[in-house]
Amino acid sequence: MTRSATNPSRRIREEIEARIRSGEWRPGTRIPIEQDLAQHYGCARATVSKALGELVAAGLVERRRKAGSFVAHPPVHSAVMTVPDLAELIAARGEAYRWEARTIVRRKNAAGADTLQIDGVHFAAAEPFALENRTIELAEVPAAAAADFTVEAPGTWLLAHIPWTSARHVVRAIAATRAEAKALATGSGAACLQLERDTWRGDRPVTHVRQLFRGDRFDLIAEFQAGMARRDGGL
Repeated sequence: MTRSATNPSRRIREEIEARIRSGEWRPGTRIPIEQDLAQHYGCARATVSKALGELVAAGLVERRRKAGSFVAHPPVHSAVMTVPDLAELIAARGEAYRWEARTIVRRKNAAGADTLQIDGVHFAAAEPFALENRTIELAEVPAAAAADFTVEAPGTWLLAHIPWTSARHVVRAIAATRAEAKALATGSGAACLQLERDTWRGDRPVTHVRQLFRGDRFDLIAEFQAGMARRDGGL
């Protein structure tokens, strides 16, 4: 007899975990209530609660007050020193990706040069993942004027069409405004990660972007080695 067969809490945890990792239960899926699980497994509700608590601690399940337990959205990880394609990062986590452009406007900047300004939302598993406000310099990227950013996110298009030589990131933790919280489907004042990035080709600017992520859905990771040169403008 296996250990899980003699340990109801472990059996429940392993079976729910297997459904999550196999993709049968996708992120955002509502897990049956504790009373129903206890009846299904023929055990006490406290046993089910213990199993779910262990899954919460492992980051596989999240409990929402007055709503129940749901399969957690795994955080997306990105290296700080790269220019990531959010579509690829989200797809790599096994979640469906979608981009929704809200506004696309052609304007002149302070220097009188033509720019394209794009506002939109990145979705992961049908839920808002990040807000984006981007400016593209049309003098450097004239082909962007004819691109259809209603069907392809501008970051994805730029990475595929325009080589860049340098980039600068500025990362801050901020509280979402009421409008931002609504767009991200989170609470007003919720902790968010703001990433502002400028990219250049040689000494010519290509794009500036501000992206706002839910703090519980995105991690920026940097790896260092002893003896690496110190960079100015630390976070």
